[in-house]
Amino acid sequence: MSPRERLLGMQRHMAHTRWHTRVDAADWDAVVTELDATGGALLPRLLTKREGATLKRLYTADELFRSTIDMARHRFGEGEYRYLREPYPEPVEALRQALYPRLLPIARDWWKKLGRPTPWPDDFGDWLEMCHAAGQTKSTALMLKYGPGDWNALHRDLYGDLVFPLQVVINLSEPGVDHTGGEFLLLEQRPRAQSRGTSTLLPHGHGYVFTTRERPVRSARGWSAAPVRHGVSVVRSGERYTLGLIFHDAA
Repeated sequence: MSPRERLLGMQRHMAHTRWHTRVDAADWDAVVTELDATGGALLPRLLTKREGATLKRLYTADELFRSTIDMARHRFGEGEYRYLREPYPEPVEALRQALYPRLLPIARDWWKKLGRPTPWPDDFGDWLEMCHAAGQTKSTALMLKYGPGDWNALHRDLYGDLVFPLQVVINLSEPGVDHTGGEFLLLEQRPRAQSRGTSTLLPHGHGYVFTTRERPVRSARGWSAAPVRHGVSVVRSGERYTLGLIFHDAA
């Protein structure tokens, strides 16, 4: 092995360690408790300010993206988001790889409570291969950009028959400095009850994990599925950039 190859290997190992260390810094027992209670939970800082600024600057690099969506045009809200093209920039793929093993036990537990099969293998790459074999081959990691008056309608990111039940969003901007407003919203439709909303102002660089489609809630018959949608409240001033990490690919 040449000195250059050894150096590249060390760099890859350091990157792997850095991202996993940040993900592992979460109190995962507390995260599970909060997810079970509300369908969403705050994670520790996953990106530094410098890393967040670097990602924001990438937003104008057209060659990195496969698609751009004008939310107003599609009645999704106001603002814009762009799907990253693979291969992803290092923080994006590295964070997905680091988060998947932590989210997998939660996903399996939820679906077992609902009496459903748990198709997700231990290895994230194997899961993506299953998505691709089912015709879901399009990348789903995305960046979102909001300006004054922009907002995101309540929705769910499904993209095909194969769905991972959890996803993560990271705020790349500083609340109160770069933007005001723009709270992350969850709306849960509870069985035979009024819907319940949750609003969270995400700190810069922190992750927020939440249910992609629904979550199990206790009912008189054991467990029922409560549909959950997510969105973003109106940004009152400034700009808000967000990174979205979805753990299944799109058809």
